[in-house]
Amino acid sequence: TELEPEITEVMEYEPGRCWVRKIIRHKYVVKSKTEQDSQKSSFIITAPLPAKYQPIARSYAGASLLAELMINKYVNHLPFYRQIQMMKQVGVNLPPPTVNDWFKDTADLLRPLYYRLKEIVLDTDYIQVDETTVPVINNEKHKSVNGYMWMVRSAMDKQVFFHYDNGSRAQKVALSLFKDFRGAMQTDGYGVYQMYEYKKDVLPLGCWAHARRKFEESLKNDRERAEYALEQIGLLYEVEREADDKNLSYQERARLRETHAYPIMVVFEKWLVNEYGKVLPKSPIGKAIKYCYDIYHRLSRYHLDGRYHIDNNLAENSLRGLALGRKNYLFCGNHDAAEDAAVIYSLLGCCKAADVNFRDWMVYVLSHIHDYDEDYTMDLAELLPLSYLRKIS
Repeated sequence: TELEPEITEVMEYEPGRCWVRKIIRHKYVVKSKTEQDSQKSSFIITAPLPAKYQPIARSYAGASLLAELMINKYVNHLPFYRQIQMMKQVGVNLPPPTVNDWFKDTADLLRPLYYRLKEIVLDTDYIQVDETTVPVINNEKHKSVNGYMWMVRSAMDKQVFFHYDNGSRAQKVALSLFKDFRGAMQTDGYGVYQMYEYKKDVLPLGCWAHARRKFEESLKNDRERAEYALEQIGLLYEVEREADDKNLSYQERARLRETHAYPIMVVFEKWLVNEYGKVLPKSPIGKAIKYCYDIYHRLSRYHLDGRYHIDNNLAENSLRGLALGRKNYLFCGNHDAAEDAAVIYSLLGCCKAADVNFRDWMVYVLSHIHDYDEDYTMDLAELLPLSYLRKIS
């Protein structure tokens, strides 16, 4: 007697495959006769090539191949030369100069969407800002130098962009980037942001995570003072945890901060003032106290609005992918390449923040972005990950 068979399931893996799409376009000979010439003339017409099948003009790279290359580099942190080696293993030979050209052309294709993203983020009333280094080849010095990539995050929705301006994080870059911004700007204690204390319609906010880190670094130098500061900062975070656990509204969170966090900050500020003159300015504890003392007005403002975060950690999280990429693909070839990287990082960063499938989104956008080339009634914002998510939901 045969019983029901025993079924065992094992998971296998098939490496990615490349395939060739053939687009067949009909060609016709058109014969015509002009009034001036009794002789018939003829010419050939060919059906137009749909742009969705060839995002980059005169290129044999389809949308899915371009998406694979960009995602593997800027999400999975695989430099192009490794991807080229991997492609060779499955029988596909991609010349490195061609792949580099595809990267630049893809960034150029997506740049208008990137500019639209920047407009949207800077039009919100609460942003978080941070910067990180990115190695860039300096052709004059024949070595890599650290340039700065700015990150700007809309704190109330899942949109973020990166900005590169010749590797600078000077005041003039901030003045240009945020010239039209109105609202709350949350940053660390970098001195450039001090000017926004005096700019109308901008409310600077600080980051308690940075302040806490300063005291953690000074534990070996002055344990007693550092532990006291960390205890007080910890109490502020306990208030936030309570608000999270109770799932409070923004208004309720603001009231909780007013009654529980604000008194802690008043006491801590008095302690900073009292201890400021008792420690060596250049000691780790002296630097930690000075850091908090100098920007305490910024640090304490988060209690004014329940929407404001106690720290800039969400912004720092957005920089982690760039930090991992920095370790793997080592450098950007020049300033232009770093600007192109900012475009790709920005759009894929929005995918990550919105939990949108990177590949599905990029294939869709590369296949449809040309639809927006000549129809100026269409808004490129429709292609951003958040809009795409609403479209497919």
